[in-house]
Order: sequence, then C-alpha cells, then structure tokens
Amino acid sequence: MTDPRPVRVGLQLQPQHTDYADIRRTVAAAEEAGVDVVFNWDHFFPLYGEPDGRHFECWTMLGAWAEATSRVEIGALVTCNSYRNPELLADMARTVDHISDGRLILGIGAGWFERDYDEYGYEFGTAGDRLRDLAAALPRIRARWAKLNPAPTRDIPVLVGGGGEKKTLRYTAEHATIWHGFGDVATVAHKCGVLDAHCRDIGRDPAEIERSVAVEHGPDELGPALYDAGVRLFTVGQDGQGGYDLSRLKDWLAWRDERNG
Repeated sequence: MTDPRPVRVGLQLQPQHTDYADIRRTVAAAEEAGVDVVFNWDHFFPLYGEPDGRHFECWTMLGAWAEATSRVEIGALVTCNSYRNPELLADMARTVDHISDGRLILGIGAGWFERDYDEYGYEFGTAGDRLRDLAAALPRIRARWAKLNPAPTRDIPVLVGGGGEKKTLRYTAEHATIWHGFGDVATVAHKCGVLDAHCRDIGRDPAEIERSVAVEHGPDELGPALYDAGVRLFTVGQDGQGGYDLSRLKDWLAWRDERNG
C-alpha cells in the first residue's frame, strides 16, 4: 500500500513517576515544538519503575489537555475498553471532542494490565473475552455518537491498538481510521500486510487506515524503513521519571519536516 499522507509525529507522555505540573509544561512545550499528536495512556498504576509510584488517570487528563492546548490532536494510546461502558466512553469522547474543538483521537484496545483490573474491580477474564468485548463495543460507540445531542464536531478518528492478526487487525479494518502497532520493521510491515488483506476481504480501501508505530530510537535508524513499510504516524514515548526530555522528539520533528518537504 502506498499512503499519500504526510508524516506525522506523536508524543506519548506516560503519566507516571512525575507531578501533573510537569506533564502540563511538557504538553505545552511539545505543542510549541510542533508535534502533531500528544497521547497519554489508560492505566491506574505505573507500568514500570516503582509499581506504586505517582500516576494519574487518563480521561480527566485529556479534558484538561483539551483546554490547555489549541492545535495538537490529543488522545489515549490507548483507552482500555474494559474500564468504561461503551456508551459512556462515546459520550466522554464526544465531550472532549467539543472541548478541544475537534482534536480528539479515540484510541482504544482490549486491555491487558491485570493489576488495573484486580485493584479497580473489573473482571480480567481471558484475552478472548476482552477481544470479544472490544468487538462488541466498537459499533456501540459509533451508534451512540449518532444519537448524542450535540453530535461530535467531526467524524472522530478511531485508533485501534494491538497486533493480533485474526481478531484485532480484523476489527481495525472494520472500524478504525488509524492502526497502532509495535515491533521491528519486518514485524510492522507484516502486520500492515495482514491489515491490508482484512480490508480487501471486507471491501475497504486499505489506504483509508493510517499506520502508526511507537518508536524507541532516532529517525536515522528507523524512519526511512518504517516509512517504506507504510507507517505515517511515529510516536515517541516519554516516561516522567527524572523529567521529560524532548530531544528525541525534536529529532523526529526535524525528520518529519524534511520528509514532508
């Protein structure tokens, strides 16, 4: 698949091991630097480092970011489908869409972090259970958007995160406008091919789905090969422990600008 979209760069501010004031300052600095999207994540405890370290909730933070920013798109990478009723999540997303004047991306996945489930009283079940719940939720979210008054300001982009080839990528083909994955270049290229095949199976143009990956190294090492694999949204992850460092993000922004001409 040849994607005519320009390159975009995202920043995932992992809301752990820091104070909210530092998160707020970094969101502002990232927007000033020219980033396209700022993401957080949807967990209740740190994923690494001190397991009971400082941590903040996802969607209340997105509402604050909607007011604190004016240009960047915002979203979770990704919302756990298990934590909120699909209709409630649709309404929350519609509200943040309005607060931000149409800058929300609804990132969503099936969920995996068992401690969140156990300590907050959700049924963890099996991976199959969680995937079935995600499959049921995606059309319910869109159906609720069609009923809300006022309606969303735009067709809210839906980002599905995950690499399962039989189910997650199929749901992505059916419902998403962005796919987010992980892995080396060969893995990402393979997953993109699987997603293309699912799109063809249901009669959808694969070019309608933007391909997004998390990048842990600089653009000279990864950028051209991932671009050739079909990736157009490159997201740098930043942990708050010790303060957020935007130097690698700025390298990706410079590469984006050079690539886009």
